[in-house]
Amino acid sequence: MRQQTRLFLNPSGPVNTPYIRVGQMTIEQTGMEQANQVYGLACLEVRGGNNVAAYAAELPGLNGWVWCQPLRPSRRGGDLYYISACSQGVVARVVLADVSGHGEAVGDAAVRLREALRNNVDLWDQSMLIRQLNEDFLAGARRTQFATAFLGSYYRETGELLFTNAGHLPPLWYRAARGEWGFLYESTPLSKEIVDLPLGLIAGTSYSQTAVQLEAGDLLLLYTDGISEAIDESGEQMGLARLLSIAESLPVDSAVAAGKALVAAAGRFSGAVPPADDQTVVVLQRRPNGT
Repeated sequence: MRQQTRLFLNPSGPVNTPYIRVGQMTIEQTGMEQANQVYGLACLEVRGGNNVAAYAAELPGLNGWVWCQPLRPSRRGGDLYYISACSQGVVARVVLADVSGHGEAVGDAAVRLREALRNNVDLWDQSMLIRQLNEDFLAGARRTQFATAFLGSYYRETGELLFTNAGHLPPLWYRAARGEWGFLYESTPLSKEIVDLPLGLIAGTSYSQTAVQLEAGDLLLLYTDGISEAIDESGEQMGLARLLSIAESLPVDSAVAAGKALVAAAGRFSGAVPPADDQTVVVLQRRPNGT
């Protein structure tokens, strides 16, 4: 069989289209399971976890920054971050998940979700990966447990980001060429089919994939609801509109600067009110030279 070097990304449109619907992927003379065996991504975990963290990271084509603060006094929370490099530095895979609830049981669930990621992250078909995560999480979850998740696969050579959002909050997206902030939403039209539910709710849930083009200097800020649902001293919630307003004043020269500034702004908003949930931020920025 002739090797296809860009098999896992197949957008049905030009690469400079802001929102691109991923078309059906077909493989000649083989089924989906065989395709995953032949075209596995061979991912290596760079770092991941659900414990206290604050560090910069380099991924294929991306500079990153991770900050995680579980709700005290727990040492592990329900927010799970996971970053990996795949196919000898061709692809970067990033996951941010948020298990519902608090306490040790939630921390254990996040650990189980990380193990499911390790077992399935090599699957080149991202929709299959997120479906398998759903099944694995559902198998061990309590009835009241579920998790939202954002999963992205970044292709270094073209700057394409293929992402699947399983009920998670929309990332903030800074488009450097336009100097504009906005939210990264799926381009898939609303459907009656049960799609993109949080993990651990319904067995057999299907998930869609969307591709977007990241240009040099573009930023993606992933966050959990501990950030967007923070409360100030008057009892008012931050909300997405205020979060976007905060983003518009963030420095954009680096992932580290943008991430630290967002965390600091969230702290100023809350003032003396302590956090009521785990808080995690993952920032990604396409490097200027694309390498």
